[in-house]
Amino acid sequence: MSSAVTPKGERRRQALVDAAAELLLEGGFDAVRHRAVAAKAGLPLASTTYYFASLDELIAAAVRRGSEAEIAQMRRHLRHVPQRRRGREATVELLLDLLVGAGDAQHLAARYEWMIAAGRRPELRAVQRFIHSQIDDVVAEACARSARSDRGRPHRIVAVVDGALIGALCSEELDLRTPVRVLLLDVIDVLAPQTDGD
Repeated sequence: MSSAVTPKGERRRQALVDAAAELLLEGGFDAVRHRAVAAKAGLPLASTTYYFASLDELIAAAVRRGSEAEIAQMRRHLRHVPQRRRGREATVELLLDLLVGAGDAQHLAARYEWMIAAGRRPELRAVQRFIHSQIDDVVAEACARSARSDRGRPHRIVAVVDGALIGALCSEELDLRTPVRVLLLDVIDVLAPQTDGD
């Protein structure tokens, strides 16, 4: 058995991924360097090249880790959301809670930096496809719990949120939820109309 797949090796590998994810959040892609990752993880410098074939592979693992943590938080929130018919405002607030959260600009900027980077970094494309499918699943479930039909296309709602957030991050808007709320209120009944029934 290679030491890279022993329990100790797996712990070290995960420590490196966690360290890289923290550096990505703090300083973007430029902050993720072999020396910085090893130092943050408290491991020897050579460990980054021992456990990962390249810095790109480590970055892709870190993006996935950071995104999975965010998606897990969305799913935890959604587990406590009761099934009931929701009007326009209540549905929008639920989607804001899931996709925007408290509106932490650093976390949201990182989300879109990682997404846009996939255009130039092929190793991130599969990661982004996975992340998008998971977020679409969260939105689809939120619609179902609100007695709304996303018509099998939750990605349209996600695209509206993404566009509004990117615009807000580029502006001087302090409350990032507000521009998303305004736009979603205009389109939610079209993108996810209420279903028939009680």
